Amino acid sequence: MRRVLLDENLPRKLRRELTDCVVRTVQEEGWGSFKNGALLSRAQTNFDVFLSADSHLKDQQNVARFDIGIVVIRTVSLRFRVIVRAIDEIRAAVARVRPCELIEVEMPRPRRL
Repeated sequence: MRRVLLDENLPRKLRRELTDCVVRTVQEEGWGSFKNGALLSRAQTNFDVFLSADSHLKDQQNVARFDIGIVVIRTVSLRFRVIVRAIDEIRAAVARVRPCELIEVEMPRPRRL
């Protein structure tokens, strides 16, 4: 069972959708004040995957130096009802990401009527 750390920018309800994982939030760990580098350094000792919506993470951090897989959800909205539409892709990315790797899950743009 994968251990997943849910970033504070994602809705907590998302944890219910990751049924094959043990999910903790950044807030539950008491790490809300840490920036991404320090957060990833701490997370790599207790977690397999860091799940975030910070699209700048790959540009700001050298992912290869962290012994944790990172999944970034690229979305225009952080609302649960929007993110959950890609839950199958998110689950697949969480299951296959490896340490020192970053996988992006691109949310489809909402259709305009």
